[in-house]
Amino acid sequence: MKKIFSISIMILLISLCHAQNIHPFLNTIKIEQNDTYNDIIEKAAHVVPTPNQMTALQDEFIAFIHFGPNTFTRKEWGNGTEDPSVFDLKSLDTDQWCEALKAAGIKKVILTAKHHDGFVLWQSRYTKHGIMSTGFRNGKGDVMKDLSESCRKYNLKLGVYLSPADLYQIENPVGLYGNQSQYTNRTIPREIPERPFLNQTKFDFYADDYNEYFMNQLFELLTEYGPIYEVWFDGAHPKTKGGQKYNYSAWKKLIRTLAPEAVIFGMEDVRWCGNESGATRDTEWNVIPYAENPDTASSFPDMEAGDLGSREVLYKGKYLHYQQAETNTSIREGWFYRDDTYQKVRSVDDVFDIYERAVGGNSTFLLNIPPNREGKFSKIDVAVLEETGKRIRETYDTDLLRNAKGPNKVLDGCTDTYVILPKNGNIEIATLTPIKINRILIQEAIACKGERVEKHAVDVWQNGQWKEIASATNIGYKRILRFPAVQTTKIRIRVLESRLESAICNVSAHYYRTRAPQLDYSRNIQGMIKLFPRLQEFNWKKHNENAVQNLNSGYTIYYTENGSEPNKNSKKYEKPFWMDGGQLKAVAIINEMQGPILSEQIGFVQNNWQLLSVSDEQVGHSGNFAFDADPTTYWLAVGKKNHYITIDLKKDNIISGFAYTPAKGYPKGGLSHGVFQVSDDGKCWEDIEVFEFGNLKNDPSKRFWYLKKKVKAHYVRIKSLGDGNEGELAIAELDLF
Repeated sequence: MKKIFSISIMILLISLCHAQNIHPFLNTIKIEQNDTYNDIIEKAAHVVPTPNQMTALQDEFIAFIHFGPNTFTRKEWGNGTEDPSVFDLKSLDTDQWCEALKAAGIKKVILTAKHHDGFVLWQSRYTKHGIMSTGFRNGKGDVMKDLSESCRKYNLKLGVYLSPADLYQIENPVGLYGNQSQYTNRTIPREIPERPFLNQTKFDFYADDYNEYFMNQLFELLTEYGPIYEVWFDGAHPKTKGGQKYNYSAWKKLIRTLAPEAVIFGMEDVRWCGNESGATRDTEWNVIPYAENPDTASSFPDMEAGDLGSREVLYKGKYLHYQQAETNTSIREGWFYRDDTYQKVRSVDDVFDIYERAVGGNSTFLLNIPPNREGKFSKIDVAVLEETGKRIRETYDTDLLRNAKGPNKVLDGCTDTYVILPKNGNIEIATLTPIKINRILIQEAIACKGERVEKHAVDVWQNGQWKEIASATNIGYKRILRFPAVQTTKIRIRVLESRLESAICNVSAHYYRTRAPQLDYSRNIQGMIKLFPRLQEFNWKKHNENAVQNLNSGYTIYYTENGSEPNKNSKKYEKPFWMDGGQLKAVAIINEMQGPILSEQIGFVQNNWQLLSVSDEQVGHSGNFAFDADPTTYWLAVGKKNHYITIDLKKDNIISGFAYTPAKGYPKGGLSHGVFQVSDDGKCWEDIEVFEFGNLKNDPSKRFWYLKKKVKAHYVRIKSLGDGNEGELAIAELDLF
């Protein structure tokens, strides 16, 4: 009788919801054919993350570990035919990995247990193509086991990447991938008598050989290394064979059963952000439309568009689904370790900036740190991780609103409590004493109320009135607003646009200690110089963000043009200025802290120079590009040695030296050896000095040559002496001073 009564009450409640147009809170909601635009937006406001998704969002900062044969071959992708012995590992220190990750504030680590080459990093029962066929610990080594033990020691969650693509199984004559085997009923795991499983769970799936192989290995990883919190799949296919299909519905059932706390990346739980550079969207909605039901789909295409969840995009869907973004990139130029000399590492500024943009932009930050050939993180990587973690703690462990007056449900530090705001509502918070802030953190109660805020702003009380200091679009799980430091006793959060009444569960205020940045400069063809924070040189999947500029505000730049040391009494930089030769020095200063000094020899203004002759010009690489004040263009000559370029300076100049900028896009054409010549009439030439520049291929930085004695010239010629540049010459810029 009680059961019948409960069912009756449930039916009555559902009927009342439909009658009052009340929507239930679900992970996926279907759009009906007769839904109006208002209905669709109201449904979108009722889409919520699953408990596993919510936990994954709260992890915030997580790590990727790419390790395998590529670490030793120095390749990004292997071909599957590598002899396992190339994985010449002698030592392994996963404790060192986890200690560094913990110092960074990372909460979860995902190991590439098998990359596309098919080589496995654990003692699998189902293949010999892996660590068991190497000399590491006499074939008994197990990276997954070591890492799982270290994760328990350092209280880190463990995840696993198992590549669906498998080049070893493709290239091997008896490989299972695409062998066109019959689909039959298979029991997972397939028993290996000499190595029984402690976990006795059994699955019966309709599968072919490769899907059986894949799920046998998935079973091993999910049952023998402790709890798994993320299973990572990608769609990369370096090569396919035989029309191989993946039985994702079977994989999902296996994962949901054996790893009930795990989210699945690349499928319905977590999606790729659309790039591998660390770029983030200004508006990252996690409630997004689907053309088919994602709960039953087996294919999830990459979503790379700039707009994934605006109202206009939602109107086009058939299902609304919560699927959070993971912002993934590498700390190094590439996913795998190559070397510590030429493979650049991201700066602390860059990593911390991505952290604030990703975590503070409604996504999770997944940072790859590849171990080196000694089985450790390199010292430079560890230093970046440690300093990043230090900055995170310094900035966000202290909430400057801890003792403030305002709605307790947004100030109690608990995301389970919240205040409901109307579509144009606001929250006011007052502090007992003035506070200095440059970060505001806001969170919506998405677990129970979904994503709703579409636009918001932050004001502070100054000089007897409210002043807006920051604004943004959505909030979602977390929004971090960054702005120049202000001092105030009152803060106001205004919701400007919202899909329904919004639920704000947390507001906190923070201060990031601004650093005085290293400066850089540019000069155009007219001689106008700009000063700005130096952008880190990182030549891999660029995100086009200036991390130093994003992080640091409120500093002042001072400069000199005569080589003297700049200080607060020097010229203040406010706008571009003209400079025709001389020694430029500049420095940024904030809060009595001085950054590194920029020192640069500035050449003569080039706008009146004229190209007289060159030995050769390739299409698209005119000789004029050698002095156009644009280092991204270059003059290119090929086909013989002793190339030359002749320039009319249009007036007599006293020259003390020259600068040569190599063409970074054309390393073969380095000006390694040449002669500097001058002329009064452009006909009779005098050799002034022979010069040499070494290691241009590995270090294509700007080079300077100072003459032993100043010379007067109306015309100059740079002539290559032909050795070391393979009969080719490329010059991005020539400067005279």
